[in-house]
Amino acid sequence: MPAIDTGWTEATARADLPEDDVVGVTVEGRDVALYAVDGEVFATDNLCTHGNARLCDGFLEGHEIECPLHQGRFDVRDGSALCAPLTQGLRSYPVRVEQGTVYLKLA
Repeated sequence: MPAIDTGWTEATARADLPEDDVVGVTVEGRDVALYAVDGEVFATDNLCTHGNARLCDGFLEGHEIECPLHQGRFDVRDGSALCAPLTQGLRSYPVRVEQGTVYLKLA
């Protein structure tokens, strides 16, 4: 996948992200969750820090993603853990959308 300039990597087409939903993608070998909320796109690691569950299988409500395994919730804007049983946040990634394509800065 070509970078649009240093450090930005193509993730997917914006059209492939339904509004108010989460989609799992693989970008440079990383499992990433992309969230479309209120016209913005956010990205975090896709694996819950508490259990071995993919967040793209969870429930998105506003800016919160609920893990499908133990119902812990993360803020999709910055990856912060919002409640028990979570004790560690998610890695989040800068996102930009240009000409209908979603790009991530992974480094």
